[in-house]
Amino acid sequence: MSEAEDNDIFGLDSETEEGDVEMALMTDVVYSEELPTYKSMPKGQAVPKVERAEFNGNPDSLFFNDGKRRIDFILVYEDESKSASEKKGSVMRRKTRRREFFEGSLMNMGVELEATQSVVDEKLIYVKVHMPFEVLCTYAEVLHIKLPIKPNDLAPQSSTYNCFTRHFYPSEDVIAKEPEFFTAPFRKDQLKCFFVKDKEQFFTPAMRSRMAYYILSRAPYEVRGNVKKFGFNKLLDGGVYKAAYPLHDCRFNVKSKEPSCPNERFLLFNEWAHPKSFYKMQPLDLIRKYFGEKIGIYFAWLGFYTVMLTLAAAVGLCCFIYGYTTRESSTWSKEVCDPQIGGEIIMCPQCDKICPYWRLNSTCESSKRLCIFDNYGTLVFAIFMSVWVTLFLEFWKRYQAKLEHDWDTVEFLQQEEQPRPEYEAKCIYERVNPVTQETEKVPYTACGKCMRVSCGIGTVLFWVLLIIASVVGVIVYRLAMFITFSSNLHSHLNNRKELEPFKEYVTPQMATSITASFISLIIIMILNNVYEKVAILITDFELPRTKTEYENSLTLKMFLFQFVNYYSSCFYIAFFKGKVVGYPGEPVYWLGTFRNEECDPGGCLTELTTQLSIIMTGKAIWNNIQEVLLPWLKNLMFRHCTQVSSEKVIPRWEQDYQLQPMGKLGLFYEYLEMVIQFGFVTLFVASFPLAPLLALFNNLCEIRVDAWKYTTQSRRAVPEKAQDIGAWQPILQGVAILAVATNAAIIAFTSDMIPRLVYYWAFSISPYSGGSEHTMAGYINSSLSVFNISHFSEMKRPNEEITPYWFNNITTCRYRDFRHPPGHPNQYDFSIYYWHVIAAKLAFMIVLEHIVYFTKFILSYMIPDVPEALKEQIKRERYLTQVILHETNIQHFKELMKPIADNLQSEIEEPELDLKV
Repeated sequence: MSEAEDNDIFGLDSETEEGDVEMALMTDVVYSEELPTYKSMPKGQAVPKVERAEFNGNPDSLFFNDGKRRIDFILVYEDESKSASEKKGSVMRRKTRRREFFEGSLMNMGVELEATQSVVDEKLIYVKVHMPFEVLCTYAEVLHIKLPIKPNDLAPQSSTYNCFTRHFYPSEDVIAKEPEFFTAPFRKDQLKCFFVKDKEQFFTPAMRSRMAYYILSRAPYEVRGNVKKFGFNKLLDGGVYKAAYPLHDCRFNVKSKEPSCPNERFLLFNEWAHPKSFYKMQPLDLIRKYFGEKIGIYFAWLGFYTVMLTLAAAVGLCCFIYGYTTRESSTWSKEVCDPQIGGEIIMCPQCDKICPYWRLNSTCESSKRLCIFDNYGTLVFAIFMSVWVTLFLEFWKRYQAKLEHDWDTVEFLQQEEQPRPEYEAKCIYERVNPVTQETEKVPYTACGKCMRVSCGIGTVLFWVLLIIASVVGVIVYRLAMFITFSSNLHSHLNNRKELEPFKEYVTPQMATSITASFISLIIIMILNNVYEKVAILITDFELPRTKTEYENSLTLKMFLFQFVNYYSSCFYIAFFKGKVVGYPGEPVYWLGTFRNEECDPGGCLTELTTQLSIIMTGKAIWNNIQEVLLPWLKNLMFRHCTQVSSEKVIPRWEQDYQLQPMGKLGLFYEYLEMVIQFGFVTLFVASFPLAPLLALFNNLCEIRVDAWKYTTQSRRAVPEKAQDIGAWQPILQGVAILAVATNAAIIAFTSDMIPRLVYYWAFSISPYSGGSEHTMAGYINSSLSVFNISHFSEMKRPNEEITPYWFNNITTCRYRDFRHPPGHPNQYDFSIYYWHVIAAKLAFMIVLEHIVYFTKFILSYMIPDVPEALKEQIKRERYLTQVILHETNIQHFKELMKPIADNLQSEIEEPELDLKV
C-alpha cells in the first residue's frame, strides 16, 4: 500500500497544509464498505445546500418556519467566515467541507434541514433536523420499534401496594394516564395493520429523536474512493459542530403558548422535580415518555431502592436507640469507668519510648461510644439486613418485570439493539455467523479479541494494585502520625485552656483515624477522576458491539476499581488493624520501622464507624456539589456572558443550547454513586446501623436533585431503550452475597461480642473463676493480659520524663490480648481463653453464614422473578397480538384481491350472458 493510500485510510490528506494539524489528528470513524441502511451521494453529484430561514419570532415553536415540520434534532456550528483567521483558514475550509457533505448526505437520505442564525450570537448557526414520515417508517423498521396496533382492552392488574401509593401520585387531571395498546415491531409494508390516527402523532417525539440520532450517527461526512467516514460524534469532537441535541418541549417554569405542545417538561418540573413534590410518587410513565426507557428505569430503580430503605432505616434507628439508651448500664462499660476497677488498671504504652503508661478509665467515653454500636441489637440488625437485601433484589426483579411489560421492552435486546457506529467502522475481517451460518464482517479476529481483552484485564489489575499501594501509604501515614500525636497531642491540649473540654474525647488513635479518613477520601476522589479516563480508553480499545455491551464492560471495570478504592480502607480497619500487633515486649513492625498500630481503646469498631461516616458524608457532599452547584454555576456564567437585551426573543433551540450537555456516559455515574452507597449500607452495616438512615436521607434528596438537574439544568437527553438496569443487577447480587460474609466477620473478629459471650458462658463460672452463676462482672480484667515492665528492652521502654507522676512502685501493665502472664511456663504465649475465643468466632461465622445463605436461597426460590399473573397476561397479549395481526393481514389481503376477484367474476359472467342471448 502506498503512503498516500495509507494516509487516506486513517482520514489524513496526503498533502497537509499548514494549520491542518488540529483536524489531521482528529480520530475519524472509517467505514470500509457500504452499509445496508444508508445512502451515499452518487459520485459527482453536487452537494445540496441547507435552506436558510430567519427566526419567525415565536420562542415556543418546535417546528420549522412553515409551522408544519416538527424539529427532531438540533445541530449547532460556528460560522467560520465570521471568525476565521488567515492562519487557520485551511482548517476552517476543511471543517466547512465536511459539514456541508454531512448535511448533504442527510438530505440525500430524505432528512429535511433548515438553518437559522442565532439571535444571541451572530456567529452561531442552528441547523434544524426534521424526519419526514416516510423516513421515520424506514428507520422504525430498522430499529424494530414497537408501535400500537389496537387499544388494549384488558383490565389492568391492581395490588394492595398500588391501592396505598395511588394517593401519593399526581392527579390524573394534571398528568393524564397513558393509554394501553397491543404493540408489534413496525413493518413498513404492513402500515395498515397499525393504529394510525394521525401520521404526525404516530411516532412520539422521543421515538423521532431516537431515530434522528441513529441517522446522524451513521451519515457520511467524507468519501474517498471506497473509504467512507461516518458519524456526527466525531464531527463534534473535531469542532465541526459545537453541539447536537433534541429539544425540550417548553420552558420548565412557564407553559408553552403553542396549542399543540403537551408541556411535559413543565409538568415534570412541577409534579416531580420541585421541592414541594418531595412526598409524591414519581410519574414514571411520563418520565419514560419524555426521557426514554433508560432514564425511566433508573428513576424507577432509585425510587424502589429508597422505599425499601425506609424499613431498613427504621430498624437501624431502633438498634441505635437501643444501644444509646443501654450504654450507661453496660457492665463492661461500668467497669472501665469505675475508678476502683478501670482507674486501678495501668495500661502499657502503645508505641516505643515516647508513649506513656495510662489508666484504663481514661477511655471511659470511648467505651460508652462502643456500647452504642457493639451490642446484641447490632447482631439482630446484621441478620435482618441480610434478609432485607435478598427481599430488595427479589422484589425489584418482580417490579422490573412489570415495567418491562408496561413499557414494551420484554424482547428489546433480542430485536432492537443495533451495533455501535464505532464497531461497524472497524469491520474489516470476515467470519461465519454461528447462528445464520452466513458470512459477516467483524472488527477483529479471535486472536485480536483475546489480545484486546488481555490488555484490558492487565490495565485494570495495574490500577487496582495502584490503589492498594495508596492504601499502604495511608497505613504508613497512620503509623507515623500516631507516634507524633502520642508525643504532642496531650501536651498541646493541656497548654490550651479552651481545648480542655475535648481532652477526654480526643485520643491519639481518634486523631489519627479522623485525619487518615479525610486523606483517604481525598485520594479516592483524585484516583476516581484519573481512572475514569483510563477505563473509557480500555473499553474503547476492546470495541464492544452494542451500546449495552459497551456500558456493561465499562461498568464492571469501574465498579471493580471503585470497590477497591472506596472499601479498601474499611476492610483494613475491620479485618487487619490491631490483629497482628504482638505484645509490649515483642511488637510487630511494618517495614522494620513502624510499629503496627493497635485499635482505639474503644475498639476498632468505633474507628470503622468513624471511617464509614466520614466517607459516606463526604462522598454525598462532593457528589451534590458536582451534580447541583457546578451545573448551576456553569449555566449562570454562560447566561451572564451571553446577555442580550430584554427586547430580543430567544427561540427554544437557543434556550436549550445555554444548558449543560448530557455526558457521553449518561446515567453511568448516577448508578455508580448509588451502587457504591448500597455497598456501604450492606457490607459494613454491622458496625454502623445508621448507614441505611443516612442513605435514605441522601436518596430522598438525590431523586429530586437528579430530577431538577434533568428538567432545568441539562439539555434534553437522547431517548434510549433499556430492558433492565444492565450489569448493575449481578453486581448488586454479588455485593449482597459478600455482605453476609463481611458482617459475620465484623461481628466475629472486629467487635467484642464473641469474647464477651465466651466469658459469660464459659469463663465466668467454675473452674475458670470462683463464681457459680453466669455473669459479665470481671470481664474487663479477664480480657486484659499482664506484662512485666522489667521485660521492656531499652529501645522500647518509655522515657522517664513522660512517665506519669502516679506511676510509682508499679511492676506490671496490662494490654488487650489473651496471653499467659509473666512467670508462667509459657509466658506471653496464647492462653486457653484465646483458643476458646478463636474457635467460637469461627463457629459463629460459619453457622451464621450458613443460616443466612440458606434463608436467602429459600426466599429467592419462593419469590418468582415474574409474577404468575403477569406471565399469563403477557402470554394473553402475545396471543391477541398475533390474532390481530393475522386478521388484519387477511383483511388487507382480501382488499388487495377484491379487484382481481371482481374482474374474474365479470369475465365469467360475460360468456354466460352471451350464451343466454
